[in-house]
Amino acid sequence: MYVPLEHPRFVKAQRDIFVKPVTPDCMSHRCRIEREHGRPMLDACCRYGVDVDVGERDAILAHAEDITEIMEPGAATSPWFEGPESRDPDFPSGRYVRTATRGAGCIFLAHDQRGCAIHRASLERGWAIDGVKPHVCRLFPLSYESDAIVLSDDYADYSCAREPGAPSVFRATRAAIEAVFGLELVAALDAAEASVLNTWLQLAVIG
Repeated sequence: MYVPLEHPRFVKAQRDIFVKPVTPDCMSHRCRIEREHGRPMLDACCRYGVDVDVGERDAILAHAEDITEIMEPGAATSPWFEGPESRDPDFPSGRYVRTATRGAGCIFLAHDQRGCAIHRASLERGWAIDGVKPHVCRLFPLSYESDAIVLSDDYADYSCAREPGAPSVFRATRAAIEAVFGLELVAALDAAEASVLNTWLQLAVIG
């Protein structure tokens, strides 16, 4: 089910983003794959790699020296991206590539700690992740279509979707939404969230 948005590009949002939870801190969460009977696997959502806008790819390569210093030697010297560029008007540049995988996950997981080497490099070297770390990763488990903000298809596959007391997907990703799409979309989603939560409160009172 969708709720309308007052926004020039995104005209609707999936209602579940305002009520479904997700852990606010990936690095402290002990990930499990729910559809595999709760099998433990840290950083499980990163295991397939990710589509990367070519502008983000170029920004990653511009920071290659910092990222390489963090990665395992074999991963640092392997190709980071695979396949030819593909076209998709939903991406900022209209073109994207996919990160390579290594072992059980995205190649950027190949370092001596958890999480993304791109994100870690930005923290340790002091540069902003805006426009560098793939926006698909920054938004997860939020996603988007040509005119809609939605939950990622595999949201329910991971235990982070079942963290007790966790904030809603929208609340957990609100800062990333602002960084990727701007304040106008955040304002539209804030208004939609208020409408959804008000409706839920009214139904609870009636019930």
